Amino acid sequence: MANNKPSLLLTLSLLLLVSISLSSARLLPNSTSSDLISDGVSGHNPIQTPLRLYRESQICEQTYGFMPCTDTALGNLFLILGYGYLMYLAATYLSSGSELLLEILGPGLVGGLFLPILGALPDAMLILVSGLSGTVETAQAQVSVGMGLLAGSTVMLLTVIWGTCVVVGKCDIEDSVARDGKDTKGFSLAGSGVTTDIWTCYAAMIMAVSVIPFIVVQLPQMLHSTSGRHLAVLIALIISVLLLISYCAYQVFQPWIQRRRIDYAKHRHVISGILKHLKMRAIGRLLTNQGEPNKEVIDKLFKAIDTNHDTYLSASELRALIVGIRFDEINLNEDDAAAKLLKDFDTSLDDKIDLEEFIDGIKKWLDDAMGLNSSPVDAAGPESFRHIDRYHEKTKRDHFLLGDLSDEADEGVESSKWTTIKAVLLLSLGTVIAAAFADPLVDAVDNFSSATSIPSFFISFIALPLATNSSEAVSAIIFASRKKLRSASLTFSELYGAATMNNVLCLSVFLALVYVRGLVWDFSSEVLVILIVCIVMGALGSIRSTFPLWTTSVAFLLYPFSLALVYVLDYKFGWS
Repeated sequence: MANNKPSLLLTLSLLLLVSISLSSARLLPNSTSSDLISDGVSGHNPIQTPLRLYRESQICEQTYGFMPCTDTALGNLFLILGYGYLMYLAATYLSSGSELLLEILGPGLVGGLFLPILGALPDAMLILVSGLSGTVETAQAQVSVGMGLLAGSTVMLLTVIWGTCVVVGKCDIEDSVARDGKDTKGFSLAGSGVTTDIWTCYAAMIMAVSVIPFIVVQLPQMLHSTSGRHLAVLIALIISVLLLISYCAYQVFQPWIQRRRIDYAKHRHVISGILKHLKMRAIGRLLTNQGEPNKEVIDKLFKAIDTNHDTYLSASELRALIVGIRFDEINLNEDDAAAKLLKDFDTSLDDKIDLEEFIDGIKKWLDDAMGLNSSPVDAAGPESFRHIDRYHEKTKRDHFLLGDLSDEADEGVESSKWTTIKAVLLLSLGTVIAAAFADPLVDAVDNFSSATSIPSFFISFIALPLATNSSEAVSAIIFASRKKLRSASLTFSELYGAATMNNVLCLSVFLALVYVRGLVWDFSSEVLVILIVCIVMGALGSIRSTFPLWTTSVAFLLYPFSLALVYVLDYKFGWS
């Protein structure tokens, strides 16, 4: 925060200077006739045809009555840059404050509810003010700024930033998985890339589903109907709010679901490791030719594990077995693993395992490992070795792709009280800046559009996301550059999550504006672009967890394609 103070003060000072200069410039059109100079041509009244030393212009309207404004292209460009930088600072402060709160309070409500909402706050503020102020006619004209920001933010996150993260986070792909920290293949299109965990695939699926409100609000236009458009906006708003609530609830409970899934994956990997260990130590086959347990062989294994020779296996003996096998590739709590193994075998619930329970348990494990379609001959013969090896590698890969957060040591959080104060200050400052400068930024974009005849949609589509998404972009690229599965998963989950919040939270704000103010929903081409990008990138992220470098071509090409599509549909075919 301290590093941003000089930049913030400098920006505010420059805006103040421009405000004074622009205010002075606006006094010139009020000059009297005595201030005018005759051109000296006879027969003409100098008052009727004066030669003016200034360009006659209309007086612009100051936001809040004191913010700087101008009707020139360069002046509005400067204001856009200044206000855009302030919105960037707001997004940075909100992001930093949210991360500090997450460190203190953990996931749950903070990570699931507040973090996504605060991340989308600058965009939501800009969308809100684009249609909130002025008359209905003014709001209808300015609301295209909000739609441009909504579409541009989503498209930029899923194309340019997504592709950049793959490039900076690339590692060597071996056995369809990117190896952490290993980058020797350069820019091989198929041999280099990133791998994410299974939760990132779920995030991509959710993002693709979140476009449903766009489809609903667009139905009247798709059916070429002029009636029912206002009702379609209301229905889409309700669906969007419900999706927002559902998404936040999923984010709240997702850490608990993730821990359960990881625990189950660890348990399966322990089972496969024990089967592999027993298979290697067994003198003979674990199953007969008929696919039944080979009791003689399993009995010898049972006695080898039963170190105190009391004809029962205890939790401590199972723990000794696990420790001896050495599951170094996963962060395993041996006591917890032993307790789960005991629960698997102990059908009599007496906290110990007899020989019959051990045989039945081994038979059940082997059936799971071999698969339901394997024949008794395969299960009993040499093929069983390959089945168990494949089962062991599969459970190892499944655990790896789940991204076990317990594999890394937790970093201590500095003084909880000071960190909380710092987080609240950052969040408050970010919120105030976003609220204060969103309206002037929208006005500057609208005025720049008028001065240059460039549609405000394209200005907001290209320029505004650079300000509101810059902190997310920098954070995502930094995480991706660590070249690990966990950091890559976090990176792409954040990108999918930000796009989802655009599709539910920001769209809810937009639809509420349209419905409450009675505006016309007139954004067919913009909706089509959002649908194409979200569905294509959502499908790509859902069906695969490893992304070779060639996938970046899809992402990078979608950005210029989106711009060109909107231009062609709006200005060549007259879509509305």
